Amino acid sequence: MLNKESTVFVLVDVQGKLANIVQDSKSLIDNLKVLIQGLNILQIPIVWLEQYPQGLGQTNEALAKYLTHVKPIHKITFDACKNKAFVEALTATKRKQVLIAGIETHICVYQTALGIKSLGYEVQVVADAVSSRTKLNKEIGLHKMQASGVLTSSVEMALYELMETAESKDFKNVLKLLK
Repeated sequence: MLNKESTVFVLVDVQGKLANIVQDSKSLIDNLKVLIQGLNILQIPIVWLEQYPQGLGQTNEALAKYLTHVKPIHKITFDACKNKAFVEALTATKRKQVLIAGIETHICVYQTALGIKSLGYEVQVVADAVSSRTKLNKEIGLHKMQASGVLTSSVEMALYELMETAESKDFKNVLKLLK
């Protein structure tokens, strides 16, 4: 189970034209908007990644507007754990549970999830907030993560785990996002 005091979210490379051509891109963006807004309400730290933004473009504007309190970490490696700034940002949160989402499932999300896991973190991929250009590549990426010990979650499941109870002071605000 995710714990509010132990969880950090890693957003992977939802950028430029690629964000609009992956499978079910509208659903991906909608789910990520709900997730990011919910995590902001719950005060969960966010580590935001961008893969080579000079070439791929900036993070999707519909998401970036909810990330004004953090700055993106630029990378060129597929596994963000090979980027010193990312590892330092992740370590600085002092949290050991990582939610991860973004694109593409079978490349940067997969490699970063396994990299994070190898550093001793518990990793959960948000399956309805990841995508790839093809459905098969998304499925393969999710399967390989699961086979490697990465747990699977969903936007709604993760937010409810983090709230723990309907008595949570944030419950009503998060519930509005989910309806």
